Amino acid sequence: MSKEQRNFRWGHEALCLEIVINDDGSTRLTHLGLPGEADSSPGTPLPLVEVTAAGHGRGWSGSRLVDTGLGGRLRHRAHQVTRDGDWHMLTVHLHDLETGLSAEVTYRSPDGLAALRSEVTLRNEGQATLHLESVSSLVVGCLTPDGPAAIDGADLLWAENDWLAECRWQRQPMRLTTPALSGRVHYGHGKAGFALNGQGSWSSCGHLPMGGLTDRRTGRTWVWQIEHNGGGWRWECQEHDQTAYAALFGPTDTHHGWRHPLEPGATFRTVPAALSFSPDGGPDAAFAALTRYRRAQRRPHPDHQRLPVIFNDYMNCLMGEPTTDKLLPLIDAAADAGAEYFVIDAGWYDDGDGWWTTVGAWEPSASRFPGEKGIHEVLDRIRERGMVPGLWLEPEVIGVRSPMAKSLPDEAFFRRDGVRVTESGRYHLDLRHPAARAHLDQVVDRLVGEWGVGYLKLDHNIDPGSGTSAHPGESPAAGLLGHNRAHLDWLDGILDRYPHLVVENCASGGMRWDDAMLSRLQLQSTSDQQNLDRYAPIAAAAPTAVTPEQGAVWAYPQPDDSLDEVAFTMASALLGRIHLSGGLLELGPEARALVHEAVAVYKAIRADLPQAVPSWPFGLPAWDDPWIALALHATTTTYLTTWRRPGGEATATLHLPHLRGSHLHADLLYPSTSKATTTWNPGTGDLSLTLPTAPSAVLLRLACRETSAA
Repeated sequence: MSKEQRNFRWGHEALCLEIVINDDGSTRLTHLGLPGEADSSPGTPLPLVEVTAAGHGRGWSGSRLVDTGLGGRLRHRAHQVTRDGDWHMLTVHLHDLETGLSAEVTYRSPDGLAALRSEVTLRNEGQATLHLESVSSLVVGCLTPDGPAAIDGADLLWAENDWLAECRWQRQPMRLTTPALSGRVHYGHGKAGFALNGQGSWSSCGHLPMGGLTDRRTGRTWVWQIEHNGGGWRWECQEHDQTAYAALFGPTDTHHGWRHPLEPGATFRTVPAALSFSPDGGPDAAFAALTRYRRAQRRPHPDHQRLPVIFNDYMNCLMGEPTTDKLLPLIDAAADAGAEYFVIDAGWYDDGDGWWTTVGAWEPSASRFPGEKGIHEVLDRIRERGMVPGLWLEPEVIGVRSPMAKSLPDEAFFRRDGVRVTESGRYHLDLRHPAARAHLDQVVDRLVGEWGVGYLKLDHNIDPGSGTSAHPGESPAAGLLGHNRAHLDWLDGILDRYPHLVVENCASGGMRWDDAMLSRLQLQSTSDQQNLDRYAPIAAAAPTAVTPEQGAVWAYPQPDDSLDEVAFTMASALLGRIHLSGGLLELGPEARALVHEAVAVYKAIRADLPQAVPSWPFGLPAWDDPWIALALHATTTTYLTTWRRPGGEATATLHLPHLRGSHLHADLLYPSTSKATTTWNPGTGDLSLTLPTAPSAVLLRLACRETSAA
């Protein structure tokens, strides 16, 4: 090996990593950050890959999944630097002589973006089967290169995520869970620390599959995500030998019962993971980098630029009881308001037997849609009013009273110990089975190919637990991982066949909110929350986990809402994707005018949203904050939505440091009837905003005076 191979750097102008190959061939990541920064982390860095298998555990017992014997034995074979369009790629090949295990670590980074994506492929080149129990997707052991003092100033970031209460970001000092242990006697690290795990089939039930670490003094920040569409994931951020590390995993044996027999000649690929970086801009700048990364790596689709306005008949509206008589006037009201898609949500297939336990065949109800044309009378009216029709599906489940529960073979369903898994009156399809996939392909081909439906809302409302053991010796968690991957492949297949189809990701609101799904699908349902005041923090925090142009936010005015409340709920959706709903037919003239005005404003600004990045002038919103704000920064303009809820003062100060020194004009975009007043301080970059009433909300446009005059 040449001297240059012992220590090499890879990256580009926005992100650079350094890998050191020791004399024995052990390979360590010692620096990740900006080019030209001081390199080398203190202490002994972790291996590039951490692996446990039966008979091959860890060198330091505890709850951590680092310091593994196999990971420590992997030795450098080779590495290649390549380029794939705008993506820089580094592949590092490692090998363990004792077992014959080889590991291929693939790092990818978009040119000019401070973001890194990692996947690991294991191959068994030995003679005996290796029974894998955990494999890291990404290990970075040099998050705090300045030694233990940097950990003293570091805060952990994570997001609590529950039904109706999504995207609740938390922040606490790392030292609360990773206390300093050394004094006169020195210790490298403890046995536990901060870690989060996802369980079951919902990737974000309990927590988003994300996290971060930020230095409260310098603003140096990392934000990461595990790109997995199931609940089998784990990340840990703790101290190792004087520095903070992050290790990201898919399913593991300890936390999910996952085991995978890697037979001689076989391969296993981890779920992807990614992180973004800001050297001094705090969480806002790291989330901005992650937003740009998500755009760079997702599947292209025209919806990401068009951002059509969507009406959905469910939330605070028909609530799963659509009929021809109810829908026809609603279609006219939605069209008059400016909607461009009209989605018929749950219940369209129910003939009165209960739509929850009869799902699966996806045939229209004759009683809900009577007459010769049936549901096609409604679909035709949607098209006549200039909108694209959409339908709700819950593809992965079959109701226990659905005819498909009998016609599909047992092998097409999740099973454990040979028995079908039943949850909340539903069975769960295993999309690895050809009969399950063929059934769903036939449904989509009928609805989209024959009926001309242009939008599918794909929901998922049950958690079938640990998974399925469909094959002999398969752990349920391994079966769940196999299904999750087959699910992604199925989604790719329908979008390959119907490239203009718009598909929404929903799972009881935001219970499967992850970048594996959003790298393929066009929209994310952010919540099922029906209370407009509770929706504000969810809408404001949504761009932490989804690009603004993919975040679907309900706007559901009610006839008994005050005019301020109508404006409040409409404003919540203006920096995301409008999902219009509610009681449009019963609104008075002034309330209806506010709805129409909001849609018109959205259409005027939406061209800027696909290039904009988020920030939070009050910080990431807390659940009960009386004031909440979300800013989106486009090329020359900043859009700012601010909500005032009961309990706070009438005036608040918003911090916009990126605009410090600018001579701004704050234009009120919505609602035009607002009594809001603003004062801008260019020296501090602070905007003083007064909203006389609560609840109330406004959308402002901030631009340089010269730009506004032009």
